[in-house]
Amino acid sequence: SARHPSHYWRDVAAGFAGSLLAHESAHMVASLVLGGHPTFGFSKGRPTVYSGFNVVREPRKQFLFSSMGLNVQAAIDEAILDVPHGRGAGFERGVLASGVATALFYVTLGRTASVSDVDFMARTSSLTKTDITLIYGGVALLHVLRITHDGHYANFFVRPMPVGEHGLRVGVRIASE
Repeated sequence: SARHPSHYWRDVAAGFAGSLLAHESAHMVASLVLGGHPTFGFSKGRPTVYSGFNVVREPRKQFLFSSMGLNVQAAIDEAILDVPHGRGAGFERGVLASGVATALFYVTLGRTASVSDVDFMARTSSLTKTDITLIYGGVALLHVLRITHDGHYANFFVRPMPVGEHGLRVGVRIASE
């Protein structure tokens, strides 16, 4: 199998972190643009950005704030998948993996977390948690399908076994050489 440059996994991690930073930054920018005063804190040990809006008095602003993180990550992933460029580098793979992983988290375990974006969107709009799950989960699924069918992202989710062994390896293997 082809070897990745020595900095490949560092680049993947940087892309993953960069996408998460874009997600959280989108929340902050949305709050500021809408006249809020975002604050930072922790909810059950997780770093959290709070909008500064009263959910009861300003539900639309809270909805925009809550949706913006996932929206920005999906838009970045769309740009990566749509805009012609050299594809498949480690950083780019990290960004895409983070976008898919964040959406997957929010449409599964994160649906009911104490500061869940999905929960806040459902409480501040006519959409249900199921509607929101189908929207963001559907977009993430489309991204996964596009990644899977683009040869530039070969071995993104699954790698062939070494020569002489049969089957596939799923996931990420981290080993020192």
